[in-house]
Amino acid sequence: MAPQRDAGAGAEAELPEYAGHYRLESCLGSGGMGVVHLARSTSGMRVAVKVVHATYAKDPEFRGRFRQEVAAARRVSGAFTAPVVDADPEAGRPWMATLFIPGPTLSEQVKRNGPMDEAQLRRLMAGLAEALRDIHRVGVVHRDLKPSNVLLAEDGPKVIDFGISRPKDSELRTETGKLIGTPPFMAPEQFRRPREVGPAADVFALGSLLVHAATGRGPFDSDSPYVVAYQVVHDEPDLTGVPESLAPLVLRCLAKEPEDRPTPDELMRELRSVAAAYDTQVFIPAQRPRGDDGAEETHDARPKGAAGADAEADADADAVGKRPARRLGRRTVLVAGVLCLAVVGGLASVQVWGGGSAAPTREAGAVRSASDGFGAWEATPAAEGGGMPQCSYAAGRLLCARPGLVFAVDPADGGILWRHAVEETVRSEPPVVSGGLVQPEVGLLGPLEALEPATGEPAWQEDMPAYDGMRCVGDMLLLTRADGMVTGVDSASGRTRWAHRIPGQSVPYFTSFAGEKRPAAYAASPSADGNRTRVTAVDPASGDVRWEAELEGTLALEGAADGSVYLVPEGTTDGNAKAVVRYTPATGETHRVDLPVPVEAAAVGVHGDTVYLAGTGGSLVAVDMAAGKQAWRLETGVSRGSAPVSDGRHVYVTAPDGRLLGVDARSGRLLGQTRPRLGADSDRVPASLPQPVLAGGHVYAGAPDGTVFGVDGRDPAAW
Repeated sequence: MAPQRDAGAGAEAELPEYAGHYRLESCLGSGGMGVVHLARSTSGMRVAVKVVHATYAKDPEFRGRFRQEVAAARRVSGAFTAPVVDADPEAGRPWMATLFIPGPTLSEQVKRNGPMDEAQLRRLMAGLAEALRDIHRVGVVHRDLKPSNVLLAEDGPKVIDFGISRPKDSELRTETGKLIGTPPFMAPEQFRRPREVGPAADVFALGSLLVHAATGRGPFDSDSPYVVAYQVVHDEPDLTGVPESLAPLVLRCLAKEPEDRPTPDELMRELRSVAAAYDTQVFIPAQRPRGDDGAEETHDARPKGAAGADAEADADADAVGKRPARRLGRRTVLVAGVLCLAVVGGLASVQVWGGGSAAPTREAGAVRSASDGFGAWEATPAAEGGGMPQCSYAAGRLLCARPGLVFAVDPADGGILWRHAVEETVRSEPPVVSGGLVQPEVGLLGPLEALEPATGEPAWQEDMPAYDGMRCVGDMLLLTRADGMVTGVDSASGRTRWAHRIPGQSVPYFTSFAGEKRPAAYAASPSADGNRTRVTAVDPASGDVRWEAELEGTLALEGAADGSVYLVPEGTTDGNAKAVVRYTPATGETHRVDLPVPVEAAAVGVHGDTVYLAGTGGSLVAVDMAAGKQAWRLETGVSRGSAPVSDGRHVYVTAPDGRLLGVDARSGRLLGQTRPRLGADSDRVPASLPQPVLAGGHVYAGAPDGTVFGVDGRDPAAW
């Protein structure tokens, strides 16, 4: 959140000491909708808390607008915004807390230091193009991009204040004829057709913002907002003072018609060719002048006291970030079904297309960085088609799937061993080996099918009665019908072994966890009032109940290790993880560890007695269950992450842009990350993020461009 200058004292300066459990320390700024305070969480983390003005808190329309702002802030990417930590739109004084990010706004930067030079402008434009790409990917249009809503942090610009943003699929929350936006930075369609405003309006604002950064004024300049509005709609922009290398691109952004403007992806591509010496260094908000002795003087970008404030009159001081995208990493089985998690048997190194009998020449990985030993590689399983591959490791190789295709990869060099075409379906788990065969199908239509692991050829096919969920556990396929009947199918033969209902579970959609000595199928169902959750462990071979327990609260099963299961309480309204619960069925003991700050829509991974949570706000948290406390918390800047995977030394997380992050498991320090792999469909967001795969000290992951890649997991700093 922007460290805005204090706009002055007044009635709103006397706010409560706390907003929720966040202690308000000092005023960062005040705008038309609320006051923003620097605050600290219980754990001491600095946050910026926006509290709605008392007058507007009584207005249902403004409450609705604030709810919309919180929803938009949670929906967008945390890499280029200030992630939302917590919010309560229904409080007497509605409030929202975001991560505090020190640094001046673009408006403050230009006012203090004058126009930016060409290199700074290129970096600013590239950073904002990336920000808009991520914002637009999740269907949000900002609609008020202006200098006071751009925060210049050390790692690049952050877009803040989603007070009038809205999802493209929502109703326009404003009165007919009311002007929404800031005229010097509004697109023509915002004046002419406000209900048809789309992502291109933000690109127009980006062009206006670049002119301001380059000259200290806008491309349409007047003291009257009405004159500015006329100029925006009818006149050509004044680009005097904009560097010649950037002027054509800025002019395209300022095109009168939305369809004539470049997309954020096109902007990034063209910026790379603007100059041969294009600088990809992060933006440094201000040069540090040297004193007489040559030493650098430091400038504190944090807000000063009100007496020395250089107030921004139009600052709404809203710094907001993340989306509440559907909870990822939860292992609740949806009606699309899932795939097996057991691994057995050996696989031969041959390749076939679509399960045919003739095996063409084995394909090598696309990239390899070392001639001896393991080297990083990248492989493309098919020339056409997209989708993020989801992989598992089975008996010395990777088994992967993406829509329409199942394939096997040699983990040593990325060679494609075989391919098998399947029904185009949405996958929620990778294929693995069960009963000695690859179980590739996740769809609920058509026959069940198992493949020979050596060739990818079909081993058996069986027509089954309609079912709503599927899970592989051990050597069994468990199929759940909508009426609650469960059928156990032998993975090796496709024959039905048992069929009956599970006591205590009306419609049990199962989950399971790799690495258990005695694999079990788990089902969890909350009570009608949400006060308790019944957890049942089922023997997959017979369907008999091994144990069951009634646990307090609404819980989601997340992992199993050393005879215990790990669960996360699910919030009834916000979906945030507020604690981690360990239940040990042998003793009946329940151990709960509360989190100092909730993790938004957490994806969860378990290694031993440590639970890792990756939130959609970019937070990565480690919880030491033995010590009964949070071990560390890292703000990665990733919009959302896959369920974390750990080998005890490192923690690995996949990002939506295909990056693989490596973090020190003991300290929580980010050690390294791979490059993004977005591909041609860079405007699409993966529906689910597959976990990285660990094997033999190496890490493997899939990317949105359809590739699978492998790196040495022992040295993330070298990625």
